[in-house]
Amino acid sequence: MNRATANHDSRFELVGKSPALQAVVRSARLVAATDATVLILGESGTGKELLARLVHQSSSRTQGPWITLNCAALPEDLIESELFGYQRGAFTGAQTDTAGRVQQAHGGTLFLDEVAELPLAAQAKLLRFLEYGECQALGAGRVEQVDVRVLAATHQDLRERVAAGTFREDLFYRLHVIPLELPPLRERGGDLALLAQRFCEELAGRHGVEPPRLGSDLLRRLASHGWPGNVRELRNLIERCVVLMHGRSIGAADLPDDWLQAAIPHQDGILWRLPEGGMSLETLEAQLIRQALDQAQGNRSLAARLLGLSRDTFLYRMKKHAIA
Repeated sequence: MNRATANHDSRFELVGKSPALQAVVRSARLVAATDATVLILGESGTGKELLARLVHQSSSRTQGPWITLNCAALPEDLIESELFGYQRGAFTGAQTDTAGRVQQAHGGTLFLDEVAELPLAAQAKLLRFLEYGECQALGAGRVEQVDVRVLAATHQDLRERVAAGTFREDLFYRLHVIPLELPPLRERGGDLALLAQRFCEELAGRHGVEPPRLGSDLLRRLASHGWPGNVRELRNLIERCVVLMHGRSIGAADLPDDWLQAAIPHQDGILWRLPEGGMSLETLEAQLIRQALDQAQGNRSLAARLLGLSRDTFLYRMKKHAIA
C-alpha cells in the first residue's frame, strides 16, 4: 500500500512509497491491534500526529473519542487541570466541574504531543494513570478509573532529558513500550516529488486556482535541500508557489528568493567535511556549543536555537562539556 490513510481529508494522510516510511506504517498498523502505549519519535514536521491518528483509526477504539493535548502549548500551572480536570471551587475561577482530556478520552485515545515538555509534577500523575488507569481531578475527593489508550510524541531526545533530570526515568520506560520513529523527509527518497505534486493539487483546490506545473529542474532543486522543517516545510513552500504562481509552469529559478538564500544543501552540497585524519566528535560538539554561545552573545536560548536544540538539551550538553 502506497498511502496510509487516517482520514479522508488529505491533511490527515501519511503519503509516501519509500521503504523507510512504509516500514513505520506497517509497524503502526500492527501495534494498533493492541492497547500498548506508543511513543512516536521524529523531527519536527515529520507527521507524528498523522501517525498517531493512523494508530487510533486502525484500532478497535476508532469509534471512541480522539483527544489531543499539546504539552508545550500550556502554562505549567494549567497542565494538570487540562489533563485531569477540576471540580468547582478547586481554584479561583473554577466555577463548574470540568472534565480533563483524560476523562474526555474515555473509551478512546489520548494523544500527548510534545510530551517531553510536561512539568515534573504532571509527569508523576501521568505515570500513575498509565500504571493503574487512575486519575483524580483537582479538588476531587475520589479517584476515577478511566479506559484510555495513550499515544505520546516528541522530537526531543528523552534519554538526554532523563540524564538532565527534567524527565522522569520511570515515565520514560512506561512510555517507551512501543517506539515508532518517523524518518525525516531527506531520508525518504522519491517521496518528495510525490508529496510536492500532491500538495500542489490539494492546495490549488483549497484556494480555488489552477495548480502550477512543477518542472523537473525545480524538483531536482527541492531534492538537494536538507528540509530541516520536513514535510511541514515542503507543504508551506508549495502553498506559496500555488498562491503566487498558479496555472504556470515553474522551475527552480521561480522559487522565492528568501527560500533559496536560506536553503540548506543536502547530499552533494555538504556543509562540512570530516578531515582526512578524523577528529573527536566530543571536541566538535564542544566547539559548536562555544561558537553558538559566541554568536548569540551568551544568550543560551538563542544559542540552543542556532543548533536546533531545546534549551534543556543545550544546557545539558554545556554541563557535559564543562562549559560555563
